[in-house]
Amino acid sequence: MTTLELMKGWLALATEFAATIIDAIALLIVIIGTIEAAIGGLRLIFGEPDGHEKRAVWLRFGRWLVAALTFQLGADIIETSIAPTWDDVGRLAVIAIIRTLLNYFLEKDIGEMREREREREPAKSGSVGTAS
Repeated sequence: MTTLELMKGWLALATEFAATIIDAIALLIVIIGTIEAAIGGLRLIFGEPDGHEKRAVWLRFGRWLVAALTFQLGADIIETSIAPTWDDVGRLAVIAIIRTLLNYFLEKDIGEMREREREREPAKSGSVGTAS
């Protein structure tokens, strides 16, 4: 066995190990985000939430999903760098597209929430000032 073949073997092994660890991190992120969203959803069901609170729960869950997709994308890039097949490249492209779209709409929602908060702040401080 040549040195180059040996190095390729070690590189393939290291890549597989790294991709597996990164995929496990992505799975853990999805689990944590799902548990947090479920708890938040239960609070909403048994409380008297406004639309802002409902949206905040789902936006936070979306952030968890974007984080997990980012890790999955990293793992897929590592896997694809060693032995790319068209299936690998297609999977990488689909994950990148989903992540990009999810991130776009999440950022759009966050921007809308921030704008609403800015609109509420003058109303709150104005009503406090007029009440005294």
